[in-house]
Amino acid sequence: MRQSELIGLKWEDVDWNLSTIRVKRQVRHFKGASYTFLEPKSKSGARTIILGKQALEHLRNHKREQEMLINSAGEDWTCLDLVFPSGAGTPITASNIRRAFRKLLAASGLPKIRFHDLRHTAASLMLNHGIPVLIVSKRLGHSKPSITIDVYGHLIPSRQEEAAQLMDNLMFDG
Repeated sequence: MRQSELIGLKWEDVDWNLSTIRVKRQVRHFKGASYTFLEPKSKSGARTIILGKQALEHLRNHKREQEMLINSAGEDWTCLDLVFPSGAGTPITASNIRRAFRKLLAASGLPKIRFHDLRHTAASLMLNHGIPVLIVSKRLGHSKPSITIDVYGHLIPSRQEEAAQLMDNLMFDG
């Protein structure tokens, strides 16, 4: 998901039974600490993403931890039902995400990367492991698979030999 979509994700968008999240909004911040909820970047940005069992379990744990934070904050909590809020319940800012992300990278001994690079990594991993471009494109919320190919096409493994063998087998009683 895009960072702005993660910031706008609400618990109501999580379907625990179907193991999905629905991307329905993004958050845009303005100077002076104001923000607004907007529709996703494009029409195809509104999408449903299936989560794996482990990802869903991590999300459940996050919800339990967040409930403890809400209880301790009491009336100081702004209840917007956000999955990834600030410490006060409001939409977290990109600068706070950047700061926390840099700390995690440093503590893990990993090189500095942008938060957005996680999105690129996810796309690269899916494509390198044979997930069809159409599926990757839909998960990323691209308006057309051609966008995914333009950005990530160089990462799609070449299957030229496999294609040649298939054609031989089909055409020459292989």
